[in-house]
Amino acid sequence: MKKYLLLFMICLLTLCGCGKIPKLANGEEAVITFAKDKKEHMISAEELYTYLKSDFGLEATLNMIDNYILEEEFASFVDTAKESAANQIEAMIEAYGSKETLQQEIIERTNYSTIEAYQNYLYITYMNSHALEEYAKTLVTDKEIEKYYKDEAKGDIEVYNILVTSKATNNMTTEEKEKKEKEAQDTIKEIISKLDKADKKLDTFKSLVKEYSEDETSKQKDGNLGYINIDTLGSSYDELVDAAYKLKDGEYSKEVITTELGYHVIYRSASKEKDTLDNLKDKIIETLANRKLSTNRTITVDYLEYYRKLYNVKIQDSEINKQYGIYINNLINSLNSTSED
Repeated sequence: MKKYLLLFMICLLTLCGCGKIPKLANGEEAVITFAKDKKEHMISAEELYTYLKSDFGLEATLNMIDNYILEEEFASFVDTAKESAANQIEAMIEAYGSKETLQQEIIERTNYSTIEAYQNYLYITYMNSHALEEYAKTLVTDKEIEKYYKDEAKGDIEVYNILVTSKATNNMTTEEKEKKEKEAQDTIKEIISKLDKADKKLDTFKSLVKEYSEDETSKQKDGNLGYINIDTLGSSYDELVDAAYKLKDGEYSKEVITTELGYHVIYRSASKEKDTLDNLKDKIIETLANRKLSTNRTITVDYLEYYRKLYNVKIQDSEINKQYGIYINNLINSLNSTSED
């Protein structure tokens, strides 16, 4: 509801002065007029603005400021953001079964009353997310990049994988679930035992993939995950990748590796030299930026402040400017307080 009042306010302020509009005695243009029993009354555009801005002025101001800046600063991303929002709406329509059902869900669960309005909200969200990610990259220093390259950057390694999953289900008791988890872990230990006794480790590993692995994708390639690096497989494989880098070429894991996906045995078959800093720089910046996004609690405020200052934004209305100062101060204090807790 707020959004439509804001649009109404903006439209009124834009249109005032067009056409034959009644005026008050002091010359201000009227937006609303009353008449009963020869008694007349008028509400001016200035009165309406003053009334609405106390509740909605700051929100409307910031929305207009940020939307303009984001579309100027990241013009090349606008089409991508719009396409992403449209695709998400299409997926939601398919999930809910029809536009009508989605429309009803939007009305009941959000502050929006149309699919189009909600799609625009998604578009602005994508724009903000992109701006935040780009801002985080500006915080990465050359010193941080060099340190990461020296201490953390690694060469690619070739890894084979066997995945065994627990057969526990939600309707099982805790005891039953624990039993299923143990069975899966025991299977991994059985595989490791067979590898211990094998002469040709990699050939044996490939045969065990066919017998045991539940990773259907890699199973078609003898368990080969290809050449991977720290961020290649996504967060679900973090423990697996960490374990793989602790192995030498020709070694396999001797302990059960646990990930979100289940339990693993891995074999590291080969490795490459670390790439040059120039070739890895963009990827390192992205990695370090993501770290800042996850650890800097005020970054979600800082990035908008950064772009507003970049565009030399000045809120000329003294009351809204005062509200803005209080709003930013309270928001930062709130984020800092949450971080301390």
